[in-house]
Amino acid sequence: MKKHVIADFSLLMVAFVWGATFVLVQNAIAFLPPLTFNAVRFLMASGFLFMLLALFYKKQLKAINKKLVFSGIILGIWLFGGYGFQTIGLQFTTTSKSAFITGLSVVLVPVLGIFILKQLPKLPAVIGVIIATVGLYLLTLGESLDINPGDVWSFFCAVSFAMQITLTGKYAPHFPSLALALIQITTVGVISAMGGFLFEDWQKAFDPQIMGTPEVFWALIITVIPATALAFLVQTQAQKFTTATRVALIYAMEPVFAAIAAFLWTDEVLTAKAILGCLGIFTGMILAEMPPEYLSLKRRKKSENHCVSP
Repeated sequence: MKKHVIADFSLLMVAFVWGATFVLVQNAIAFLPPLTFNAVRFLMASGFLFMLLALFYKKQLKAINKKLVFSGIILGIWLFGGYGFQTIGLQFTTTSKSAFITGLSVVLVPVLGIFILKQLPKLPAVIGVIIATVGLYLLTLGESLDINPGDVWSFFCAVSFAMQITLTGKYAPHFPSLALALIQITTVGVISAMGGFLFEDWQKAFDPQIMGTPEVFWALIITVIPATALAFLVQTQAQKFTTATRVALIYAMEPVFAAIAAFLWTDEVLTAKAILGCLGIFTGMILAEMPPEYLSLKRRKKSENHCVSP
């Protein structure tokens, strides 16, 4: 099996995990403030990755240098920005609008890739981005298109996530995946801890009653390793073999998985419009997997058929 196919499938599993755990995280931050929750989540994940490095990948640990640390910190800052701006935005806008605007990173990544990675997106990917964006609209947005401050913060979130995906495409091929993921995740954890200390009731992280509640306990158990440590390790490794635009399109499946999880676990109704949106996102992702030659061949065959006289 080709490496880019394995990479894309691995990223789809990451989107599945993120979507499936969305409800868990929402329930947890009702007890533990968002920045404080992320501080615990990312610092625990970084501890797990450090143990992997120390026990099984000592060569990668020795390979950590200034360039790798700098690259990991840059990725971590943008990743923190994504989570941070999303949290601020959710205080002023609806979850559905936040999900749609955040999902617009699928549009931003190909544009950023032109300037940062010097990569022009292929025609199937461009068509896939357009269809997936329409799908995101149908899945997440209601009738209201009024812009409020939360929507602006959510757009900053989309820019941050798009930059993190694009820059991972730039840095991942040059550094060991595990070491780069460790620095990135540690950066998010440290900045989140600083934000929690300054702006939240961070002492709740040391309250056994709060940390022991099923909502917080299980959210951390599930998000620390599968949804954080392994997820960003997979992304860092996978982006050695696939494009940033493909990553963004695959990650657009996250709200689809989140909607399905909400339907199964919380009895949330999936409307016909939402189902159509899910199909649009899925179609956009599939189109991105098509080689450009396939569309050229289809057009050529169609042209030849028109030229055949009756």
